[in-house]
Amino acid sequence: MDSVRMDKFLWAARFFKTRALAAGACELGRVESNGLRAKAARDVKVGDMLRVKTEAGEFLVEVLMVSEVRGPAAAAQRLYRETEESRELRLKLAAEHKEMLRIGVVTEGKPNKRDRAERSKLRGKIHRF
Repeated sequence: MDSVRMDKFLWAARFFKTRALAAGACELGRVESNGLRAKAARDVKVGDMLRVKTEAGEFLVEVLMVSEVRGPAAAAQRLYRETEESRELRLKLAAEHKEMLRIGVVTEGKPNKRDRAERSKLRGKIHRF
């Protein structure tokens, strides 16, 4: 197998939980192949450079192998190699997010009753649209 569809590769490499989510990311322009926007049906070949934006961060990866089959996470990680710059940037952003959670700037999860009350107090004081 020389090439595989983009959405199948992203699903097999475990960037997305379903092929539908992978195809949706391609439609929204969150996937680039060799610097060009990638559609879901675009072929992925060994040696391609992919930029994938997910909720976990932005990945810049080189394709090492292609597969149409989704296997265990360890097997999925052998399909690609993430660049060092990409890994460092993702770790830095994760540390910043963790620090913001710690100091209370960002809350994790759904807002509670108190948070909603504070937001509704602010709603009229900022801009009205």
